[in-house]
Amino acid sequence: MKRETREYNYDWSIWSIVELASMTCDGSRKEYETLLKLVPNFGDALKAITNMGEPSILLMKSLAKHLKSCLTAHDEGKKIALTTFCFAPPILYAFDVVPLVLEPMAVLGTLILKRGTSEYLDYCCEAGFTETSCSSQRGSLGAYLAGLCSRPDFIICDSPGICDTNANSFSFASAYLDIPFYQLNYPPTLTDSRAAGYHRQDFRDLIGFLERQTGRKLDIDRLREIVRELKRQAELMSELTEYQRLIPCPIPGMFNLFLYSGNFLLSGTKDFTKLLHSMLRIVRANAEAGRAGTPSGRESYRGLFSYIDHYTTDLRFWTFLEKRDISHLGCILSTFWHEGAAYIGGRGDEAYVLRDESLDDLIDSLAMQTSRMPMVKSIRGPYDAPGMWLDDTLMMTKLLKADFVAYFGTIGCRNTWGMVKPYARDLERAGIPALILYSDSFDDRVQSWDAVMDKIDEFIHLRRIGAPYRPAPGS
Repeated sequence: MKRETREYNYDWSIWSIVELASMTCDGSRKEYETLLKLVPNFGDALKAITNMGEPSILLMKSLAKHLKSCLTAHDEGKKIALTTFCFAPPILYAFDVVPLVLEPMAVLGTLILKRGTSEYLDYCCEAGFTETSCSSQRGSLGAYLAGLCSRPDFIICDSPGICDTNANSFSFASAYLDIPFYQLNYPPTLTDSRAAGYHRQDFRDLIGFLERQTGRKLDIDRLREIVRELKRQAELMSELTEYQRLIPCPIPGMFNLFLYSGNFLLSGTKDFTKLLHSMLRIVRANAEAGRAGTPSGRESYRGLFSYIDHYTTDLRFWTFLEKRDISHLGCILSTFWHEGAAYIGGRGDEAYVLRDESLDDLIDSLAMQTSRMPMVKSIRGPYDAPGMWLDDTLMMTKLLKADFVAYFGTIGCRNTWGMVKPYARDLERAGIPALILYSDSFDDRVQSWDAVMDKIDEFIHLRRIGAPYRPAPGS
């Protein structure tokens, strides 16, 4: 790692940029436009996100608040838990533990920093970790291994069997940093009573681990308050999905990023509820006016990004979609399988249900939520098994009337690379144009963003995607 890269802590750098960005719209419009000229390294990203209006400001202020809590946790007597986007954070908030989620930290560096996160990715290899692991963890993990961030107190991971590179990243970090490690395990089944009993006991053991690490007992009243907030958030997320079904789709594409960023970091907090309300106000107004969520208000194509999004610098992925009037119908990261979600269809047993009457109800609710987090629910077994990735994608394309499905991943995602070709073949057999993109969502060195844009444009042109050639999946 270059000497100059070590001059500033990674988490402090990300926090300071987000904190300042969140303040840019506090002044007048003239002050904001003048500021854009003075920040050439961040101007494009700042402009792209602030164009989303109030929700973008709320998100940035919430992110700044969260990032600051990661920096100041130890000064305030709090513990920091290093964890993954596969793990729902509400139980941590119940213990007043600060969740430090590697993947969003990597996304922030990839989107914001002109140099990207390549040096942190590579430092993991210098420290002895495999270069074939997922870049979504390594993009920020390298900074923690190098001592360029607040030191986490312990690790909680829940991805064995779903993503081996994810699980191995946290296992390696635990050994390298010499900190305690708790790993939730998930059986291949999801809905039977045996699996439910296993989840319950495993989550009770997690609570015991948290009590030992924090030196405090679980506050049941605090946990009940968080679960009730989760209920409100589930209702709001369900409403967003219903609006996504409209043609044209009234949801700005970047709102999908806001949705899953908020849920991964702020689930169960009032800040996330406030963000969801703000997003819905804009979506409702667009729907009433018959406008798409694109800047032009028009919709040319409807795309479902069946795995993850692409996090190239300056949010160029979302700018690309906006310029082509492509409605972003979400990805696997924006589906959370809460009760009442439109994409549940007739498979209600696959959704999590939130109850708060007893301690068992609370534990079962959070265990169910965590076992149905994005990727954990859909990629825990064979892609074409009932209730898995193919089933879920077919349900979403039919529900949302998608014109095409596109796959982005990382070079280390062996679970999806091992099945993405037959998965795409089966989508095509169902009449859904499917595009596999051989890039890395966190590392532009694998394939440049210009090459990715060319591939998407070529695919749309050659396959004659969109009206009047829009397919009708399931019809």
